[in-house]
Amino acid sequence: MSENDGFKNITACQQAYEVLQQAYEDLERRVEERTAELFHFNQLLQQEISDRKQAEAQIAFQASVLNQVRNAVIATDLEGKITYWNQFAQQLYELTPDVMSRSIMEVTVPPNQIEAAQEIMACIQEKGYWEGEFIVRRQDSSTFVASVVNALIYDTEGNPSGFVGVSMDISDRKAAEEALRQSEELYRNLIESQTDLIVRIDMQGRLTFANTVACETFGFQRNEFLGQSLLQVVHPEDLPDVMANMQALTSPPYRLTTKEQRELTVIGMRWFQWEIAAIRNQQGQVIELQGVGRDVTERKQAEEKIREQATLLNVASDAIIVRDLKHQIFFWNQGAQHLYGWQSAEVVGKKATELFSDKILPDVELALKTTIEQGKWEGELQHKTKDGRKVIVQSRWTLVRDNTGQPKFFLTVNTDITEKKQLEAQFLRTQRLESLGTLASGIAHDLNNILSPILVIAQLLSAKFPNLDKQNRELLEILENNSKRAVELVKQILSFAGGTEGKHIPLQLRHLLKDIRQIVISTFPKSIEVNITNIPTQNLWTVCADPIQVHQVLMNLCVNARDAMPKGGTLSICADNFCVDENYARMNLEAKVGNYVVITVSDTGCGIPQQTIERIFEPFFTTKEPGKGTGLGLSTVIGIVKNHSGFVEVYSEVGKGSQFKVYLSASDRQVTQNASTSEMPTGNGELILVVDNEASILEATKTSLETLNYKILTANDAVEAFSLYTRHKNQISVVLMDIQMPSLDGLNAIRILQKMNPSIKIIAISGLASNQKLIEAGNINAQAFLAKPYTLQQLLHTIQGVLSVP
Repeated sequence: MSENDGFKNITACQQAYEVLQQAYEDLERRVEERTAELFHFNQLLQQEISDRKQAEAQIAFQASVLNQVRNAVIATDLEGKITYWNQFAQQLYELTPDVMSRSIMEVTVPPNQIEAAQEIMACIQEKGYWEGEFIVRRQDSSTFVASVVNALIYDTEGNPSGFVGVSMDISDRKAAEEALRQSEELYRNLIESQTDLIVRIDMQGRLTFANTVACETFGFQRNEFLGQSLLQVVHPEDLPDVMANMQALTSPPYRLTTKEQRELTVIGMRWFQWEIAAIRNQQGQVIELQGVGRDVTERKQAEEKIREQATLLNVASDAIIVRDLKHQIFFWNQGAQHLYGWQSAEVVGKKATELFSDKILPDVELALKTTIEQGKWEGELQHKTKDGRKVIVQSRWTLVRDNTGQPKFFLTVNTDITEKKQLEAQFLRTQRLESLGTLASGIAHDLNNILSPILVIAQLLSAKFPNLDKQNRELLEILENNSKRAVELVKQILSFAGGTEGKHIPLQLRHLLKDIRQIVISTFPKSIEVNITNIPTQNLWTVCADPIQVHQVLMNLCVNARDAMPKGGTLSICADNFCVDENYARMNLEAKVGNYVVITVSDTGCGIPQQTIERIFEPFFTTKEPGKGTGLGLSTVIGIVKNHSGFVEVYSEVGKGSQFKVYLSASDRQVTQNASTSEMPTGNGELILVVDNEASILEATKTSLETLNYKILTANDAVEAFSLYTRHKNQISVVLMDIQMPSLDGLNAIRILQKMNPSIKIIAISGLASNQKLIEAGNINAQAFLAKPYTLQQLLHTIQGVLSVP
């Protein structure tokens, strides 16, 4: 090997060494670099491990947090495959491990919602976000409504890496919202379907709500009405009350019913009544007022009409009463107040059946039953008044029904017929007395025909035989006295029958009362105290009456009073002036407007039952034991009083006594004293024609007059009288003509005789005093009238009086 070759080898080795050295240095440098890189990588690796652990911890924390969330959280990759779900999602969607990595569309979207879900995915990819409600399904294919929030997931470099969805089941909320919606819809429909006005205002009166009716009533659109003041439509006169009501609603009870107020509507001023309630916040402060208003204009008009009708009803004198089906009174007019004495406020709300009587009477039960069955009833009822008086009413009941035909209330109209019934009773009693009087008159006529010859003959015998022994004179006196007693009895019958008026002269009753007092004191038992009081000594009016008959009236009343007090008592007699006005005359059928003197006879005896009072004036009616009363006492009283144009009132209470008031018409004539004579004038041979169908009267009259120097012709009927008068026309001075004869009566006979001789002198005779009125009414020019039975003295004085007239 050459030195060059060695050198070359050395050089080559040196170069190789250098190369190696360089390579080593490069390697060492690279090792150092790699070591540094490894160290740095190790550091990075450690950091990454640390970061990963932190991230894993963070993820675990986040997963733990997500599992606590009450929302379902599901994550997917960009293809929609499930990569994560939390526990709530697992429960909500009923997820199982096998659905991991499956498509979210397949797992949670119902088949009919796929298209909508795809649109949502497209929206998310475009906008990165979507929120809304969606119908999803569970693993058992059941569906529910979920509130869903979907969003894109980005990696660290900001690139989309998947999707995340947060959802929650809102089925209950949706059901609640639907229920609320339906409730609100129902409420809205109810509000809008109301015919009443429904509004809500704030405390300044501004509208915050108004239903359609309110808007239409006041003529506003809803949008322009809200916010305006409701006070602008209130009538100015009612505005103070409205403001006061608003203030009152700020304190308990926070609601009220207003009185009617006027408000301006599209059809003019109308009346409304409001039900208002306050709306309060949580602090209890009143923030709004809600009101329901009802148009009561028609009611107000109806009430006004009712008031007008009530005014008319109050003008009516009848009692008008309205009561419900339970008989509670709710209307009572002034006529009812006047009739019964109770004011409306005292009876409204009370039961009529308890008000008018202590118990329901059969008549009321019948009225009620008939009214319910037939709809109406009419009849007479007896009611009591506030002061306890009994009144008789003509009652008319009507059952008023509502629009459906159901019974609503009873309308009752009561007319006071108490006075009418009393007048009817008086009238019936008067008719009964008149009919009995007619019968009594006929009996009296026959008795007078019987008594006339007895009385005349008894007096004639006494005058013809003045020297009779004592026994015979006593027998004649007994005959005459008993005849006179019989005559007085007949006069009582005639007085009752109105058949005799007696001789009326101006009479001052106080003198007569003193005589009555003296008789009563001297003849009545000492156990009876007699009081004659209150008799004006100067101012008692004069009456025109027959003193004998008035005396008889008072004595009959006093005797009855005595008999009513067998164990003693007080008999009171008084007299006074009394003026009968039109009102009093309407209450008493027999009274006439004018001045009266009233004589009151009272006793403290046993009293007269009400049912007996109706009959006490009937002739022959008596409550006394047989033999102790004729039953003619009070019938005579009523007959005499009526003939004096008077009347009698009776008041009696059983156990307390009786009171009779005799009303005699007052007269302005002065009292005069008439002279009387007891002398018995005789004739001068004058010829007298006596006409009577009673043979006994003819014979007695003929004998008596012939004894006293008269010449007598007798005829028992009119035809015989005409024959005798024709033959002795120039000699007959006087004709005594009986009025009541068969065939041709005395009145027509007198007319015929007057045609035969217009200057004929006639004395009309009758057993009925009323025939004197017939003579006057028939224009019969008789010179005198003589009532049977007459005394011989009366007959002679009458004949003498007629003959003395030229």
